[in-house]
Amino acid sequence: MFQNMLNSIDPYSMQILVNIGIGIILALGLNIITGLTGQLSLGHAAFMSVGAFAGALLTIKTGVPFYINILLSGLITAVVAAAIGWPILRLTGDYLAICTLGFAEIVKVVFLNLEITNKALGLTVPTPDTSLPMPLIVLIVVCLTIIASAFIQNSRFGRALKAIRDDEIAAESMGINIARYKVQSFAVSAFMAGTGGCLYAHFLGYINPSDFGFLKSIDMLSMVVLGGLGSIPGTIFGASILSAAPEFLRFMSQYRMLVYGALLVFMMVFRPNGLMGGIDFTSFVLRKLGVKPRGVSRSKEVQ
Repeated sequence: MFQNMLNSIDPYSMQILVNIGIGIILALGLNIITGLTGQLSLGHAAFMSVGAFAGALLTIKTGVPFYINILLSGLITAVVAAAIGWPILRLTGDYLAICTLGFAEIVKVVFLNLEITNKALGLTVPTPDTSLPMPLIVLIVVCLTIIASAFIQNSRFGRALKAIRDDEIAAESMGINIARYKVQSFAVSAFMAGTGGCLYAHFLGYINPSDFGFLKSIDMLSMVVLGGLGSIPGTIFGASILSAAPEFLRFMSQYRMLVYGALLVFMMVFRPNGLMGGIDFTSFVLRKLGVKPRGVSRSKEVQ
């Protein structure tokens, strides 16, 4: 049935849908570190590039099964993020943003000068030999990422991240190890970025270090801010809009970032919490199913 549905969609529309799916994966990863933990990161594209090149090299050099490749790419990216995150996540605010931006530029320059990544020429990635079509694999990873994000947000780990976001001093006084939780959230966020990067590399069939620059990080940050920081439905909505936007704005591609900037200024003035900010994903789904979420009083539910 899925195969027939996929065959009925033209290649151009299918490419847009796959780009939306990959954008959702990347944005949900960034939402963990920025939306839940409250740490501004401008280097998410660097972790996407690590996952993309790791996945491409695993396919070219080792030929591991693609499904294992996706997992390994995410794990490699998470390890890199944990190693980098331990020293830099002691910073906050603008200092952290500048540090992550510098890290992203370092990663890009390193990939541009490595022989194994073919320097500035980039890598041609062979089509993976899988039993499922790539769009369906992307859809499965998107669903798993949404489920994982919902579990994280409503777990003890997620509540600790929210406490750090709201007030670090109060969270630390309650016994929360701020440095450890920040590094863990950074690693989880990078894991999702790595899996998205691996899917991106194998879907396009070609990657270049220049594709993962500062503007790529800004695109992902815009997705999270537009939908609403900390909101899973909002992040999905924002990623869907901004992933498809370049195709609809081709007639004014030179002014695309101007449109993004104007949109974000408008949001900050009239809707500072984002389009769907403050919506809890689990409660949202349960209410749609007619189930009352636990821990919600009747008076609050009426409101």
